[in-house]
Amino acid sequence: GLLVTTCGLLRHRPGGGGAYWVDSQQKRYVPVKGDHVIGIVTAKAGDVFRLDVGGSEPASLSYLAFEGATKRNRPNVQVGDLIYGQFVVANKDMEPEMVCIDSSGKSSGMGIIGQDGFLFKVSLGLIRKLLAPKCEIIQELSQLYPFELVIGMNGRIWVKAKTVQQTLIIVNILEACEYMTAEQRKQALAKLSGN
Repeated sequence: GLLVTTCGLLRHRPGGGGAYWVDSQQKRYVPVKGDHVIGIVTAKAGDVFRLDVGGSEPASLSYLAFEGATKRNRPNVQVGDLIYGQFVVANKDMEPEMVCIDSSGKSSGMGIIGQDGFLFKVSLGLIRKLLAPKCEIIQELSQLYPFELVIGMNGRIWVKAKTVQQTLIIVNILEACEYMTAEQRKQALAKLSGN
């Protein structure tokens, strides 16, 4: 469900008293061909990396599925690395397969994600909202201070601002967005920016 564990903290709904909850629409992520997701490298097996993508089984990623990769020039991928990539194979009969290049062999923003940001999980519903064109939430946040943001359709978000404190503020606002009206969100952001 939506029990977000970040740094070992169990969250519960803001203002929801002591109750934890499970959101029944929130099923486990099911890989879909073309989806861009954030995976965590769990193993290296020969020429293939195994990634946890939050689904029922790991996804595979070939070392050749990176821009400029050749047998001699392998990407420097380690267990524990975060990878932003896209599914090229995703159906119930085959292991999901990811790549970090588009059809013309370019990375298009995919690949290994920086080490020192913050990875957290939100509901798939919030992801859809954030990925909608002209998403106000992200436009408003970007007026606070500069930060990098990677949104995976599998419910994972990676964020990095200049300081840890700024990063955590962005994380908290994104997590709370699910339960805030646009008006409440604007007030919270106004407080933060000191207006």
